[in-house]
Amino acid sequence: MKQFKTESKRILDLMINSIYTNKEIFLRELVSNASDAIDKLKFISLTDTKVNSDFKINISIDKDARTLTIEDNGIGMTDKDLEKNLGTIAESGTLAFKKENAGQTDNELIGQFGVGFYSAFMVADKIEVYTKAYGADKAFKWASSGAEGYTIDEIEKDGLGFKIVIYLKADGEEYKYSDFLEEYKISSLIKQYSDYIRYPIEMLMTRSKRKEGSPDDKPEYEQVKELETLNSMVPLWKKAKSEVSEDNLKEFYKNEFHDYQDPLKSVYAKIEGTVTYDTLLFVPARAPFDYYSKDYKKGVKLYCNGVMIMEKCEELIPDYFGFVRGIVDSSDLSLNISREILQQDRQVKAIANSLEKKISAELKKMMEDDRENYEKLFAEFGLSIKFGVYAGFGMNKDKLKDLLMFYSSKKEKLVTLSEYVKEMQEGQEDIYYACGESYEKIASLPQIEKAKDKGYEILFFKDGVDEFVAKILIDYEGKKFKSVSEADFSLDSDEEKKELDQKSEEFKDLLTAIKEQLGDKVKEVRLTAKLKTYPVCLTAAGDISIEMEKVFNSMPNADGKMKAEKILEISSTHKILDTLKKYSEDKETLKKYATVLYEQARLLEGLSIDDVTGFVTAMSDIM
Repeated sequence: MKQFKTESKRILDLMINSIYTNKEIFLRELVSNASDAIDKLKFISLTDTKVNSDFKINISIDKDARTLTIEDNGIGMTDKDLEKNLGTIAESGTLAFKKENAGQTDNELIGQFGVGFYSAFMVADKIEVYTKAYGADKAFKWASSGAEGYTIDEIEKDGLGFKIVIYLKADGEEYKYSDFLEEYKISSLIKQYSDYIRYPIEMLMTRSKRKEGSPDDKPEYEQVKELETLNSMVPLWKKAKSEVSEDNLKEFYKNEFHDYQDPLKSVYAKIEGTVTYDTLLFVPARAPFDYYSKDYKKGVKLYCNGVMIMEKCEELIPDYFGFVRGIVDSSDLSLNISREILQQDRQVKAIANSLEKKISAELKKMMEDDRENYEKLFAEFGLSIKFGVYAGFGMNKDKLKDLLMFYSSKKEKLVTLSEYVKEMQEGQEDIYYACGESYEKIASLPQIEKAKDKGYEILFFKDGVDEFVAKILIDYEGKKFKSVSEADFSLDSDEEKKELDQKSEEFKDLLTAIKEQLGDKVKEVRLTAKLKTYPVCLTAAGDISIEMEKVFNSMPNADGKMKAEKILEISSTHKILDTLKKYSEDKETLKKYATVLYEQARLLEGLSIDDVTGFVTAMSDIM
């Protein structure tokens, strides 16, 4: 008996004991897996004529044994494949599992991972898988009764593919599992969830037929078993648009891409012009756990006249729209097109350009007509769009800038750049923003107090890439981006500037003395009128901001040499000035105050303490 990995065991335990109500979708998952297995072998059959191309999926019921069997003649698996794919759930996702699912309910966990093959344990006491892989001499049997483990044994098997035998649980008060032994139930589920599967799903169905030779006035009937195809097999994207409902699209998405949740957006289009193709596009409700990792492979399924050419065609989708899933079917492509030819194929490039424009237009429409779902999309995939703006020295920034959203200090929700600019105050020339690790921390930054008091709207940048995006964009509709943490940021009137200059002259010697005590830790020490309750803050001069310093130095192999030119600003109205003035001639005490104020300013900016020992000593002496 082999053991499942710890996280796999936990998911299996949830599957077996969950209160999850929609147990019937296990059939959808298993049929979809069978279809995928046939897809892979069908692709091989394009070059290997020895492959039996009479592809089909068969379902059979045995009421006496309480078994439901799903069988296909697809690509199959070797013993190593069984070990890898059926011995581990969410392979190499241990860390992601722990992070993603902290505090979630059982049902949310199931939805997070997708039910897949293991959904069958919601209805099964035991599952047996008989399989023989393409190109293999040996066949194997995988068997498991649940979380305690599984076995893999060598067997004899005719033909390629899978045969999955599900031993149904006993009926109880909460659920009648024997419903899955009824022909009408299986037939209706296939029609509901898997009607668009591209291969015949066959099952023996009981029909009432008139006995041969029975009299016309008193006809006699008998029950006979006939093999019937349960699904229509017409790909959804080949149907007329008028025949396709939103529910059809949602069910197709969940069935085809093995997702638990409805997509946020579905697009069905038949494109004609320079290039002709049918497409189904979907925006998932949640990002896959590995979406932002280097292991994630984007791309849509590429077909030619209903025959799959490629499982994930990366060339058709730009990286910044990599979250879009879907299908493209074009009759203009060659069935035996290779990846090398694909990269050079003009038709493929034309489809890619058309597809990008279609996605962009649909996202903008979604932002206008379905704002709630667009905000959900941006919460999941906004980083992808932001990276798209920044990548390639901003070559795509004009395409993507209107899809961006940032949190507004005034509205306390996400707003577009267009919405921000339209509501700027009279005379305001810049788009104000502030950076930090979270919205809460940004809201408490010393630099934004006065700006908020004056009614200015500030965009909160909490993602590491946000400020880089602003630097690449430079401006939006002629309004430049301005950080409240830049050294030259000021909202003072001419009168206020004059008062600050006079006070700065008054405290010139004190400020010079503090600068001498801090040395090269700061470029300058000066007074500011931008602070309200805080005594000090840090601002930055030059091209590197404090936030950019943090981002650069958090990268792997960073040497910590990337530094912003920091300016220590002391509030011109805070009583700390009076205290500092007392010790303007006492260099030792002034050094302690300077150290404490500098380290406080670093902490407020989200930086670590520069000199912990010095800070603690200075604080203790002052106290």
